[in-house]
Amino acid sequence: MSDCENERSRADALRARLARLPRWWPLPACAAAGVLVGGGYGVFQTPQYTATSYVVAVPQAKADPATALGFAQAYGRVAAQVAVLGDAQVEAGMTPAQLRDSVQVATSPDAPMISISARSDRPSAAALTANAVARSLATNANHAKDSTQVKLLTFSRALEPTEPSSLSTGVTTLVGGCAGGLLGGLALLVRPRGRTEAPAAASVPGPASALARSAT
Repeated sequence: MSDCENERSRADALRARLARLPRWWPLPACAAAGVLVGGGYGVFQTPQYTATSYVVAVPQAKADPATALGFAQAYGRVAAQVAVLGDAQVEAGMTPAQLRDSVQVATSPDAPMISISARSDRPSAAALTANAVARSLATNANHAKDSTQVKLLTFSRALEPTEPSSLSTGVTTLVGGCAGGLLGGLALLVRPRGRTEAPAAASVPGPASALARSAT
């Protein structure tokens, strides 16, 4: 028997086995695969830690709280710029590009507060980076405090996180199982159904044969 015939027979045997499986078999198969992938990702991923420092904008004698709120929003937008991160990169031991990738800045629409969150695989590095960026932002902003009449002060220093902020193995396993089950359900929806042959229509004698029988 040739190799082509062997491959064809194996393919026919595989199709026969799949045909004997219940139609809903992709659902549990995909869910199990998603559990394995999600659990593996949770086990082998590097835990990430997040530390947050807060900076507050304080109005001076010739400014009001609304001005401080407006400058807090403005400083929050430029906190990740190279000029602001120039002083922080030396203390954090990172390049400006690494700082921009690891730092997230957020402001509040109701309070003149700026939150600076740093993410790292080491708790100490996360806290050090967040505090360095907060000090650099306050230093650069306070150079213009005489003209802006707004001063930035450190409201709360970042502390070393005790628990990782990345997803735990249980969560990644659950997410993987749900995603696999969803894909399995979609596979069931798009899977072609077996064709059913229409029953053969009853033969109706033509006009010529009907006339021949009536003549006899």
